[in-house]
Amino acid sequence: MADLAIIDYGMGNLRSVANALRHVAPVQDRVVVTSDPAVVLAADRVVFPGQGAARDCMHELRACGLEDAVREAAHTRPFLGVCMGMQVLLEHSEENGGTPCLGVHAGDVRYFGAAPRDPVTGEHIKVPHMGWNRVEPARDHPLWDGIAPGSRFYFANSYYVAPSDASLVAATTEYGIRFCSALARDNVFAIQCHPEKSAQAGLRLLSNFARWDGAAA
Repeated sequence: MADLAIIDYGMGNLRSVANALRHVAPVQDRVVVTSDPAVVLAADRVVFPGQGAARDCMHELRACGLEDAVREAAHTRPFLGVCMGMQVLLEHSEENGGTPCLGVHAGDVRYFGAAPRDPVTGEHIKVPHMGWNRVEPARDHPLWDGIAPGSRFYFANSYYVAPSDASLVAATTEYGIRFCSALARDNVFAIQCHPEKSAQAGLRLLSNFARWDGAAA
């Protein structure tokens, strides 16, 4: 039996994430949604979801007393960051005029731009990046098990992560530019899209996480 903690700091579609995990996790495991740092740090696996703005995310983490617990969990147990829960793992976001983030990994979160263009057609593309898009794994990882390269996942983002270390990149996606849509190192895996909204590919990724021991290979 294992406990999977979903961090609740007031930002994110927690019900959908919890329902998806309960659907795919081993039957003996317990999925809990919690804003208690002690419960987070007692869990066997931790999911850090989120949506909205980076500044609001960091404010709410501090208000809930969760900032240190998130950092510790990201260094000590299987950890899944989703959407904003991926972005604020980096050092800094351009959002809200510049926002210091958790600094678990070196790098920045960058804006797609006010009027980005498709590099092939020259046509304007919409921001936010909203809807289904292909995710291309950059390397093997246990969370890609059973997921075909180029599988479609659901995105909703105006910003993307740019890690300083290219070896962190676990997948890329094309949207005007080719950007890092998943990163991974040691016990941390984080993804920009919403696996809980991404049909069978997303459920498979969550199922893989629910059984992952935190080893990279």
